[in-house]
Amino acid sequence: MFSETRKNDHLLLLLFAIVTLAGPILLAPLGAGYPDLLQRFCIFGIFAIGFNILFGLTGYLSFGHAAFLGVGSYSAVWMFKLLTMNVIPALILAVLIAGLFSLLIGYISLRRSGIYFSILTLAFAQMSFSLAYSVLTPITNGETGLQLSLKDPRILDATNTSGSLPSTNLFGLTMNSTAKVDFLGMTLQFNIGFYFCAIMLIIAFYISMRIFRSPFGLMLRAIKTNQTRLNYTGINTRPYTLAAFVISGMYAGLAGGLMACTDPLAGAERMQWTASGEVVLMTILGGAGTLLGPVLGAGFIKYFENIFSKINDNVLHNTFAFLPDGLEDFVVSILHVFVGKGWHLTLGVLFMMVVIFLPGGLIEGANRILSWLRTRGKAGDNTAESKETTTTKTAVNPAE
Repeated sequence: MFSETRKNDHLLLLLFAIVTLAGPILLAPLGAGYPDLLQRFCIFGIFAIGFNILFGLTGYLSFGHAAFLGVGSYSAVWMFKLLTMNVIPALILAVLIAGLFSLLIGYISLRRSGIYFSILTLAFAQMSFSLAYSVLTPITNGETGLQLSLKDPRILDATNTSGSLPSTNLFGLTMNSTAKVDFLGMTLQFNIGFYFCAIMLIIAFYISMRIFRSPFGLMLRAIKTNQTRLNYTGINTRPYTLAAFVISGMYAGLAGGLMACTDPLAGAERMQWTASGEVVLMTILGGAGTLLGPVLGAGFIKYFENIFSKINDNVLHNTFAFLPDGLEDFVVSILHVFVGKGWHLTLGVLFMMVVIFLPGGLIEGANRILSWLRTRGKAGDNTAESKETTTTKTAVNPAE
């Protein structure tokens, strides 16, 4: 049974890697095949995977994970300003600083559970936002945000004589550039930024899978099921919950660092409570406690944010131009509320329907479809077997 589970995990990881790397091709028909949106899919997928380790496995609902996202962004930009524009040191610093910050907040917040834990994390996140916005202006540059400057030392980089701001790079490959590779007589183009983020997403997914299948992950599930009973048996659960909190915070720091790598700017708005609420929606919408659910939820919400928000009245009129004028105006007036600036309403309705009809998220919907297909397949096999049996009996005993 264990070997079968490992085999399924390897297959799942392989399929996930193939789909992720083929994102530009698979999502192009949906209008989402351009690098900027694909990068956001990967970055927020990492953010949601990390949040799911805390919420999905332990049941601790944090409303303050945006603080670690912001800390990761600020750390990465400071690395770009002081040391080098190479993204690797920036990501390492972002993960480390976010891990230390989450250790501090988790040590205090995990003294409480339930709604009190959620309120504590929300309070710390809002405190972090206020500090970044006003008090720590020398470090964060306040409401303007932390940006690169020509006067930055960048000790490890060569002197910049071009007179323009340098770009983030991966050992000389500019993050926003496109690499061309000749393969079997074809010229393939790869956006460096997207594929770097995609590889980070695959690694993050693999680590999450290993945590889910490990004894540590089983202990986190036990904490979610009945933490009081574990405490009565003499098991100290706080080290486990604190470790899950720190790992989750480091995932958020990695996502924040990748944001700075694709766009070297860090602002206090990344620490707002709305960003924390967004990752909660992503996880619940996709399926909390599942491996693929958070990634699906992140892609779903970011697709709506970037695609549906761009549908304005002109697009609607062009789409329904085949209708009579009066009917066209009526249809546009109805749909106008649900697209463009009203895309939140559509997302809210869909989220409400998922919570009501699919409590397990999009993954539960996919499992129901697969179960239905299996049932139909078995029914078809049983029907074929019964027909074959009847035919055999008739051939043996024609009197029947």
